[in-house]
Amino acid sequence: MINLNYLNSLFLAAFLCLGSNFAVAQSEPQVIDKVVALIGEKIVLLSDIEGQIDQMTLSDIPVHENTRCQVLEDQMYQKLFLVRAKADSIVVSEDQIEQELNRRLRYFISQVGSEEELVKFYGKTLDEIKEDFRDEVKEILTIQQMQQQVTGDVRVSPAEVREFYASIPKDSIPYINSEAMIAHIARKPPISAQEEDRIKTKLRDFKKRVENGEDFGTLAYLYSADPGSAMKNGELGFLDRTELVPEFASAAMGLEKNQVSEIVKTQYGFHIIQMIDRKGDRLNVRHILLAPQVSPMDLQNAKVWLDSLKTVIKTDDSLTFSQAAIKYSDDEATRMNGGMMINPMDASNKFDMETLGQMDRNLLFSIEKMKVGDIGGPDLFQTDDGKKAYRLIQLVKITEPHMANVKDDYPRLMTSTKRKKENERLEAWIMKNCQVAYVWVDESYQACPFKNEWKISTR
Repeated sequence: MINLNYLNSLFLAAFLCLGSNFAVAQSEPQVIDKVVALIGEKIVLLSDIEGQIDQMTLSDIPVHENTRCQVLEDQMYQKLFLVRAKADSIVVSEDQIEQELNRRLRYFISQVGSEEELVKFYGKTLDEIKEDFRDEVKEILTIQQMQQQVTGDVRVSPAEVREFYASIPKDSIPYINSEAMIAHIARKPPISAQEEDRIKTKLRDFKKRVENGEDFGTLAYLYSADPGSAMKNGELGFLDRTELVPEFASAAMGLEKNQVSEIVKTQYGFHIIQMIDRKGDRLNVRHILLAPQVSPMDLQNAKVWLDSLKTVIKTDDSLTFSQAAIKYSDDEATRMNGGMMINPMDASNKFDMETLGQMDRNLLFSIEKMKVGDIGGPDLFQTDDGKKAYRLIQLVKITEPHMANVKDDYPRLMTSTKRKKENERLEAWIMKNCQVAYVWVDESYQACPFKNEWKISTR
């Protein structure tokens, strides 16, 4: 059946191939393309097959004698989903396409280093690069929605989870590393009014200097606290307004070209913004960010306050750590959940001890010294918006490394069971629809050992 994770992994490889493929095309004779399969009105080209083989080679994916047949059938699955999506009136919105294009573009930029390197590598503007991938992204999103329609009502029972676990060969049962559940109570020192006034005064001065003829970009390069954009003279590059924090986007959208905003406050600090260009809801701006600094005294006060709270929790049986987190923590993301920390890798409350050190080494060191129920800290840490704060930590639960079992790993096994059931549903759907859709395959591929019994037309 179709493997969308596989498709997505090839998306980057396809992108990386483009630069080298252009050069090769100039020196090698071009192979004449042809249609090798037809599913409904959707065609599969020889270049689709060969291009995917090239991408697999670039990605070190093994290629064997039947690989081209497998690639063709995978392409046929894609076209079958697209044909049925059209028949079922499944439509992907332009907003969905734009958001996915922007997400992928950010990933490409992270791989090559900067927007400038991406533009140089590809030889086109960012907008032109996005347009090159628009149709592919639209198709992938359409396929995903079609699959969701087929599998959206799949549910699994406890009996099915136990049956799935029993079906796993003993030598294939996964090994689960030690995992910890951690709660914290964060105390973010307030920014003093004097510090806010100092920051605002500097930004007003920058705005006045720009109005008097100084270059906004130069000031951003010299003074902005946003290291990523400061190196580009404060420029963010074209972004959809939904990719910006609301306060920043609202202020930026009201600017004319070259106009500089009033001071804007966001979770990251205080900004002034200069409009470079705008295309609908997409805009390119420069900004200067100044982040207020917490005074050493306020930071120390936060530590002392948490130390006192720690004593109260330990001595007062009527106040649990969870209750204290709900009442006192400054971390809005975890406060109402009793301080339970969220793993950004999978949005769960469990942290694999082997990977925790890569995410937060100081947190790992603290946890390693604790027993379940212990309270540690106050410890200095950096919040998501880059500010210094203190926190108390409680080790809520920790598991020993073990072979997966139903009692300890039910959520993980339930996910695997559901995925297996969804795959079976999709395979049944494909088997049914590949018999009723119009299918034609070029004679050079008709001897392929396809997994499904396609009802192939002879003309």
